[in-house]
Amino acid sequence: MSFTNGVPRIAVAAILGLAILALVAGSAFAGPGEQRNVLGPEDQSKTISMTVWLNLRNKATLDAMVKDMYDRNSANFHHFLTREQYKAQFAPADEDAATLRAFLEEHNMKVTFADKNNHFIQIQGRVADAQEAFHTQINRILVKGEVHRAAASAPSVSGRAGTLIAAVQGLSDLGYQSHVSRAIDPDTRIPFAGVPTTAAGPDGLFFSGQCLRPPETVIFTTGGTFPTAHYFGNRYGQNITSTAPNLPPCGYDPAELQGAYNLGPLYLEGLNGADQTIMIVDGFGSNTILADANEFNTLNGLPQLVTSGPNANFAIFTPNGSATCTATNGCIAGNWQFETTLDVEWAHSIAPGANIVLILGADNSFTNLDIANLFGIENQFGNVLSNSFGIPEIVLVDLDPPELVVENGISEIAAALGINQDISTGDDGDNLAVDNADFGIDSVSPGANADSPFATGIGGTSTFLTPGNTILFETGWGLNETRIANPAPNPPTVPPLDLGFIFGAGGGVSTVYAKPAYQKKLRGNFRLQPDISMNADPETGVEIVVTPDSVPGDEQEVAVFGGTSLSCPMFSALWAIANQAAGGGPIGQAAPILYELPPIAIRDVVPVGSPADVIGVILNPPAAPTIETPADLAQPLENTTTFVSALFNSAISTRWDVFTFGTDTSLTVTPGWDDVTGLGTPNGGENFINAVVAAVK
Repeated sequence: MSFTNGVPRIAVAAILGLAILALVAGSAFAGPGEQRNVLGPEDQSKTISMTVWLNLRNKATLDAMVKDMYDRNSANFHHFLTREQYKAQFAPADEDAATLRAFLEEHNMKVTFADKNNHFIQIQGRVADAQEAFHTQINRILVKGEVHRAAASAPSVSGRAGTLIAAVQGLSDLGYQSHVSRAIDPDTRIPFAGVPTTAAGPDGLFFSGQCLRPPETVIFTTGGTFPTAHYFGNRYGQNITSTAPNLPPCGYDPAELQGAYNLGPLYLEGLNGADQTIMIVDGFGSNTILADANEFNTLNGLPQLVTSGPNANFAIFTPNGSATCTATNGCIAGNWQFETTLDVEWAHSIAPGANIVLILGADNSFTNLDIANLFGIENQFGNVLSNSFGIPEIVLVDLDPPELVVENGISEIAAALGINQDISTGDDGDNLAVDNADFGIDSVSPGANADSPFATGIGGTSTFLTPGNTILFETGWGLNETRIANPAPNPPTVPPLDLGFIFGAGGGVSTVYAKPAYQKKLRGNFRLQPDISMNADPETGVEIVVTPDSVPGDEQEVAVFGGTSLSCPMFSALWAIANQAAGGGPIGQAAPILYELPPIAIRDVVPVGSPADVIGVILNPPAAPTIETPADLAQPLENTTTFVSALFNSAISTRWDVFTFGTDTSLTVTPGWDDVTGLGTPNGGENFINAVVAAVK
């Protein structure tokens, strides 16, 4: 049996119909494309760890059942499986696991762990034996300046064992990337400094909640003479000399975003996530998460997280045996301590009455994070699962197709059990620059995992508030930057320097999965993402309390973060409240429900412009004056024509720049569904929750 039929990748979804349904024999994936940056064969004597995933039993029956569960016209609408029903009917059989184990041992593989429900078997073996067993060549490849390994072709196994295998992980050693993004000075790429928790203002706040200020004029000269530059427009962020509680540039606390999404009336009704559990999966974790989160809770008037006793509301599980965050194991370099902290603190901020179960993979490998997801799903700790990590879909298509099989299959199991799996869409727009620079792939791509028809893809916005903590306006998250003045004494930059796209929400068209039924009204034939969005832009980001080095006892700081790693746990928390409001749940995957909601439930994010977008005049006699239009100062605009721009003075470099919000690579915001924000953002707590409850009755 081969795991690929070699068809061109663009044809894959059309061949498979609704989706590439994972954990099914003969999954029809395109094999890896021409491998980039190949350094040669992997060391034949090297021992590697692999995970072999088994096919489910009665897979066609499960597929049909899940389809009916999300079809309002079916008698089985929202009749989800229990754990016991799933295991009895669909989990791989003991005899199949025994047969596969014998095959692996015959090929010199040492079994190191076997899943109790037979979903996977973990093994170790030499590269030479793995190549012989799975009929593929394993090469060394260069990715982001580091040496990794990847199979040159899709693995295959003949005979009885081949009919049992869904996917083989570990032939590639790539891993997922966290989607946490820190607020930075884009010009220098240096993060805005965090501050000690003791620096709080009199009301407990730190950074300003006013990200956009009235327009102003700034004038730059060169040693008091020409050239000079005069700019007028909106102002982003506070003055660089401001102190707490108005530290520059800006960053929201829980009360501000609770107000923005109008959650107060829900809380007054007791709808705060009580009796619900939010499952969060991360790699490595943070060694200081409980202390950091509870300092955050103290500063913001939120309930404490407690791990034991009758009021316990927080638990950590490590299904791979252990998980720690150090400077030497990839955690700090990958920002996973920040990721974990953002996920926990902001899920708790939106649903302060909910329990949180944090499930930590030992690292960020595909295998360990997949196992962490499956662990949470099988144990059904809660009805909502948040994943704030990913990788471009095209990378898996080219370098590790088996991972698509595994992640999509796990998402289908979640949907069958009534669990909504939220997955962030990424922080690099259409991923073209990342695919080129990191993987040598010249292609745009949506994010993997959020592309699954069984998951809910969460995109992002830039969200600006009024002084009363209501939403002033939102743009799709996408930031361009242009330098207009150099460091103090700020001579003008002539001509202005277009630094281009900095970061923005992921989205786009899958080349793997066909369009699911719930997206039938949207264009094309393939799965589109995202489905819905919330605030994600780090430049309109949120405060967290974190110990940056993850060493217990070291100094905590308050810093500003964002990314779709923010929007994802916030929406998961809101969906936990929806489960509570609907009677306790489960109410299942969010995506199919979202596309049925009335307009009052979801606020459509549309192109936003401003009459005070930045404009400039450069004077350098005897040359004629140069007019810099808002569009000139927003390049490259690609497909965007409407945006909001603002003047920005960096507290780090003292340079002046123009920030342009709503400019997300080739992705664009349009009325209705779009590939930056999906359907839009939840339109106030009550409107959204009431509409969801009505939709699931």
